[in-house]
Amino acid sequence: MTRIILRSSAALLALASAAVAAAQQAEGDRAPVAEGPNARTTSYDAGFFAQFAPRSALDIVRRVPGFTLDLGNSDVRGFAGAAGNVVFNGARPSSKSDSLESILARIPASRVAKVEVGAGALYGAEYAGKTQVLNLILSAEGGFDATVTAAGRRLYTGYLNRDISGSALIKRGASSINLSAGTGRNRQVEEGTDVLTRLSDGAEFEARRKVNSYFNRDPYLSGSYALERAQDKAIRANIRWGPSRFDLTQRNRVSELGEARHDDSLIQKYRTPVFEVGGDITRPLAGGAIKLVGLATRRKRNNFDAYIARDRLLSEGGREVGGFEQSQESKLNETIAKLGWTRSNVFGLTFEAGVEGALNTLDNDLSLFVINQNGDRVRRDLPIDQAKVKERRGELYVNAGRNLTPALRVDGGLRYEFSTLNVSGDATAERSLRFFKPNLAIDWKPGGGWHTRFSIRRTVAQLNFYDFISFAELSNDRVSGGNANLLPQRTWEVRGTLDRPIFGDGLIKLDAGIDRVSLLQDQILTDDGFSAPGNLGTGKRRFVSLQIDAPLQRFGLTGTRLKLNGQLQHTRVNDPISGTNRNFSDFFPDWEWGVELRRDAGAFSYGLTVNHRDRFSFFRADEIDTNYNGGPYGTAFVEWRPAARTSLTLDVDNVLNTTGERERLFFDPNRSSPEPIEREKRVRNRHVSFGLTLKQTFGRSSPSAGVALPN
Repeated sequence: MTRIILRSSAALLALASAAVAAAQQAEGDRAPVAEGPNARTTSYDAGFFAQFAPRSALDIVRRVPGFTLDLGNSDVRGFAGAAGNVVFNGARPSSKSDSLESILARIPASRVAKVEVGAGALYGAEYAGKTQVLNLILSAEGGFDATVTAAGRRLYTGYLNRDISGSALIKRGASSINLSAGTGRNRQVEEGTDVLTRLSDGAEFEARRKVNSYFNRDPYLSGSYALERAQDKAIRANIRWGPSRFDLTQRNRVSELGEARHDDSLIQKYRTPVFEVGGDITRPLAGGAIKLVGLATRRKRNNFDAYIARDRLLSEGGREVGGFEQSQESKLNETIAKLGWTRSNVFGLTFEAGVEGALNTLDNDLSLFVINQNGDRVRRDLPIDQAKVKERRGELYVNAGRNLTPALRVDGGLRYEFSTLNVSGDATAERSLRFFKPNLAIDWKPGGGWHTRFSIRRTVAQLNFYDFISFAELSNDRVSGGNANLLPQRTWEVRGTLDRPIFGDGLIKLDAGIDRVSLLQDQILTDDGFSAPGNLGTGKRRFVSLQIDAPLQRFGLTGTRLKLNGQLQHTRVNDPISGTNRNFSDFFPDWEWGVELRRDAGAFSYGLTVNHRDRFSFFRADEIDTNYNGGPYGTAFVEWRPAARTSLTLDVDNVLNTTGERERLFFDPNRSSPEPIEREKRVRNRHVSFGLTLKQTFGRSSPSAGVALPN
């Protein structure tokens, strides 16, 4: 596989070179302007995006050539580790539960003055390892802007899902207030089958016909205030509340050899409210700026699962003959403080140093019951179902960079992380962790429009406290054991990037990387015989990806753009259960690709997207659980803009009627046995659905005027 990736890398590089050579004939087309600190960024003014008629900053970000939005991970503890790859007026928002996508969606497009794309090191130490970061420069013009979005989607069952959201921005001088709210309603229905096969003789001994109804209700209220007089004179505050709810109802018609057909049911009711408050203050200090960030997040889980078994079909008067119930109540709290100082010129270096501290706690109580034929509930204890976790964590960091020549820049830094972690309850564990995390990046523009970047850094994963807890997966008929002794994996990441404009304002970009992971976090076999999160040995990952974003005007297709992306990757680790080498568990497909074609013509826009990927697997102690699509997945849309502030979009989801499929291979007693004994094949399909979205913007600010925030 490694040879295939190397050969494919050479082929992709040859393809990139050929595309660039062909594109050089079209360099007279409009191109982005390279500017910023010593031409280290590529900029796009608001006029560039007019061709796409964007309604929000999210629409603008999605149309930046060669840029892939990284939303970050709000579940990662700490502030720096959860960063995505978008900043606003050079600063990161002091929020975690409010995703980048939602923040961008509520900023009117008319408020965007310019977009800059540059290496992560240009925007602070927490972005140092990112190859691309987008800086959204917002207008300083005063006024009022608001957006209301109403959406409906018709499912294949005929059900009509309705959702509405709105946001308002009020800006006066250096002050601004942003308010937003939404219903967050999303119902999906899928149907499909499960077939269980005994592999010794090929007999199908059980079949299930299932219909799943999922209903996410994630209403939210959020608000923020900012007083921004300059980049080193700013105060910001934000608050968000979201009483999230998820409900699943499953109808399961079961046919077993030698048994009467019967209707079973699965019910899930999850309540996961989140409350967050945060803010930051920046002030001048010693020729630079000092910034204090504070953030407090409170999350709860109140989850209930039930599996109900019956002796016959409901239409035949089937009665309940047993099942399972599981309830979980937990509180996950995080409090963060971060203090950092930056200065643009310290002995010719851009310099940043600071410290971050966090207090994280989890209090979890889980109960699993077996329901017998008489309806009696019998408690079944799991290895770790009651536990408390407490972590105190700190991190010191320093980062510096310098332009060695107008075309060459070097950035480097060092982080030192230290923490103490205590687990009590059904399991006890206590440990102190210390890590040095260096990073180095070289950014070079050799001329002719070419841009290259090389970086190396060490990262340490954040532990998920819920990995310490045991729980039953009633939908999969299995138990996951917790592991209070789980350690964070440590990775040396090497990255290389090569890109160049093509066809004027298009871009071609080639990325490659190698990861060496110590104590890889995966699945292990516990002493209790369960599969649980644990640490393996050293794992390796290699990948190469190519992105092409090309306007097709020179081919006579005015207003048309084609985006192509593809990736090959190879992961390998030695499996302690089977004794063989295998891929990493989780989402690591060997290949994936995507195509997007869009045309903007006057008051109309239309396009389609098609994606496909290889299968990926989870290697549990006694099974291999593999997920894949039945074929390429496609979406399409048509948008009509009858007025400057109004848009109506019709979209089709799953236009190719693609199934989601899953294969589970079971081993006895575990995967140390060379051959599986049973196979379960699951097929699900949500079928084609149609959505209609109305967006209406209001306000007094000019759609294109404005200036950037003063430095």
